[in-house]
Amino acid sequence: MIDELFAKTCINRDAIRVLITNCSGFCPVPSNANMIVNRYKLRGDIRLMNLSGMACTASVTAVGIASNMLQVMPWGSYALVVSTEIIGPVYYAGNMRSMQLSNILFRMGGAAKLLSTYRSKARFRLEHLARTITAANDAAYRCVYQEEDEKGNFGTALSKDIMGVAEEALKANIMVTGPLVLPGSELLRVLLYRMVKKVLSSRRARQYIPNFCLAFEHFCIHVGGPAVITSVQHGLDLSDKHVEASRMTLHRFGNQLSASVWYELAYIEAKGRMKKGNRVWMIGFGAGYECNTVGWMCIQPSSGADGPWASCIHRYPVDVSNKV
Repeated sequence: MIDELFAKTCINRDAIRVLITNCSGFCPVPSNANMIVNRYKLRGDIRLMNLSGMACTASVTAVGIASNMLQVMPWGSYALVVSTEIIGPVYYAGNMRSMQLSNILFRMGGAAKLLSTYRSKARFRLEHLARTITAANDAAYRCVYQEEDEKGNFGTALSKDIMGVAEEALKANIMVTGPLVLPGSELLRVLLYRMVKKVLSSRRARQYIPNFCLAFEHFCIHVGGPAVITSVQHGLDLSDKHVEASRMTLHRFGNQLSASVWYELAYIEAKGRMKKGNRVWMIGFGAGYECNTVGWMCIQPSSGADGPWASCIHRYPVDVSNKV
């Protein structure tokens, strides 16, 4: 994927001053970041960061770190962000159902992104990024947890409370993101509903869901599973069209952890739906427990349907209603 990125951008590798990699289950020595430096002979003073253990939300976290680092570097510097997952080292060989689910859902995948403060060749502009971390809560901290079962088999246990934890984390993230992206009229409506709820009893005042479709044309929801996508769809009152990229990515590639949101973005572009000025909201959930979101604005749409969907986009969308 890095080879393809360099071929598309024709960038001078000495211009890359930041390299951030993330992979939760595979943490070798030397690190993945050092492997990339060695293979591509990147500059000796490059800033390296290798994220591990952050699972599905690490890609969004890496983008935020890269953005912060670029702000204090010479104008026109580049940051290479590589998000991948290798699931072999965390394969579970036991019989506990809560741990077996990870073997079914998780798949290998990866995405390489190039960020810069130089916008002449940029295709998207980073609008905002919000991170919500709930690890101080014990239930949230333990809902995705690596441990041994009774027979000593190592695996990742997924708690039955994970949907509730994810819902609360998303609500907290929306509280931060909403004021940054929603129009004034929608923010006023939210305020009025809160005032009404204080006056009336909780039973009489229904919960108001902000209309995030006023702020974004496209949504890339982490493909944690059919129930996760459906829960976010209902929670944000999105249409089937808005979650199509998420469902089709889950159908075709499974849960590729942190790389999944980029496969969803590639799906939207492969279908020719991304237009100049369109806004995209990426929503990632991950161990910790975290809900991280990032907003992009399209500057230059893709000219073709290349990437992971090139050979199969004509077959999508497919009906997955019986699997949801």
